[in-house]
Formats: sequence, C-alpha cells, structure tokens
Amino acid sequence: MKVAVIGAGTMGNGISHVFAQYGFKVNMIDVSADALKRATDTIGKNLDRMVTKGKLTAEQKDSTIANLSTFTSMEEGVKGCGLVVEAATENIDLKCKIFRDLDAFCDPNTILSTNTSSISITKIAAQTKRPDKIIGMHFMNPVPVMKLVEVIRGYATSDEVTKTVFDLSRKLEKIPVEVNDYPGFVANRILMPMINEAIYSLYEGVAGVEEIDTVMRLGMAHPMGPLQLADFIGLDVCLSIMRVLHDGFGNPKYAPCPLLVNMVMAGNLGVKSKTGFYEYTEGSKEVVVASKFRK
Repeated sequence: MKVAVIGAGTMGNGISHVFAQYGFKVNMIDVSADALKRATDTIGKNLDRMVTKGKLTAEQKDSTIANLSTFTSMEEGVKGCGLVVEAATENIDLKCKIFRDLDAFCDPNTILSTNTSSISITKIAAQTKRPDKIIGMHFMNPVPVMKLVEVIRGYATSDEVTKTVFDLSRKLEKIPVEVNDYPGFVANRILMPMINEAIYSLYEGVAGVEEIDTVMRLGMAHPMGPLQLADFIGLDVCLSIMRVLHDGFGNPKYAPCPLLVNMVMAGNLGVKSKTGFYEYTEGSKEVVVASKFRK
C-alpha cells in the first residue's frame, strides 16, 4: 500500500519516516518546498543516528530514503495511495478544507486519517462523502521512538477501516489503542489539563518553573516535568488543545491559563521559538530556565 502524508512538520516528517522505514512507499506532501527539504534532511539525520546506534543497517537507511517521495501538489501526491495521514497544523478550518480536497482527489476506497491531537473526527468526516473511511491516527512525538498510536473512531467509522488501521499500526511496530471521539480523546484530555494546572501553579506563585518540574519528575516519576514537556510540544499546540477541551465540554476547569495565552501571543512557544518556560540553545542539552521566570 502506498501512503500519503500531508504536512512536513515535526509530526509529518516523523510519520513519513516510520512508514518508509517499514517498507511503505510514502508521498510526503507540503505546500512549502522548503519545509519538504527540511523534513527530508531531518529524516536523513535521524536515520544516520539510528545507524550509528546499531538500530538500523546502512542498507535499511538507503531503502527508507528510496521509499520517500515529496510533492507540493496534494492532487498529484495522493494519486494511487490507499491511505492518507493528514498531519497539518492543529487548526479546524485548515483540516476541514484539506479533507474536502482529499475527498475530491482520492480514490473512493482510500482511507483518510488525521493525526489530530484533539479535533473531532466526526466533524472532519462530515466534510466528506466517505465518513465510514475517516479515522484518527494520533501518533506521539517523537514518532520513530514512541510506541503508541491512539486510534479514534468517528461516529460513522467502519469496523473494517478500524481493523485496517490497527493492522497497519502493528506493521510499524506500534501499539494501537482504540478510543472514542470526544474532545482531547484520552491522551490530551488527561495530559493537557495537567500541563495547564502546572502553568496555573507558576502563574499563581505556588512555585517556580524548576521546582514544579522537579516535583513531578522526582515525586511522580515523570521522565520530564510538565512545563518542559509543554515547551517540547509547543505552547501554541497546548493552547489550541485546551481551547478545544474548553469549547467541547463548556466546563471552566478547561479554561487555558492566562499566562499560557500571553506567552503564545508574545511568540514564546517553547523549543520551536528557542524560548518558553526554558531557553534553548542550538547544540546544547543544558536546561536553563527562561530569564522571565528566573528568581
């Protein structure tokens, strides 16, 4: 089966990498040729690292790269594909437009999946004439490392499509878990309010950045504190998901922290902008609290 991946950002290039590594022909599609170049460079570097660590052979690396093609035209890129994985920006209007286009461009039997981390699969499916073939395939970041795929059934998703996606996930050596289509699904319905509460704890002066993260790492055995994790995910993504939860449930407990809102407005998005709750320097693994939050 040939697979098309829409979007060449962090998630798109990770998903493309994994499918290509496991022998699938992959068409990676993005409107930006620069984004496609950066994505193929990232995949190349990640494969080199895997070869160095003895996790892949040089031949496996070469065959992975040979399985990858890039396209700036969605209509061209999805031709002949049995599965499409949409991994564009977490924006409902953009995703709805992409799925309307995919429905027009793809073969009627093509399964259209989305890597959305919180947006309703049923709402996305309603943009198409094939709601039974629309499904969520929520990979975790970094995709080549993380084992979970959250498989989200929309209201009309068929058993056959769900089974196919489970089988494909297992071929990638991932562990698929089926969840139902409610705001945030399972992963982000639990994770994002925890991150938001950590930001509230900082905002209300309960403790500092380092202290909050240390409590969760050493006290709760989390590999990374919630504020550092928020930086890694992207504060704009965290805010977007909190808004989906807040709008979807109408419950004030999901209201995004004003500090999170302000940081996103200021462009302090975490790792991707080099500053969030921590500051990030190219080539350095040192974790330094952002000057704004230093005591």
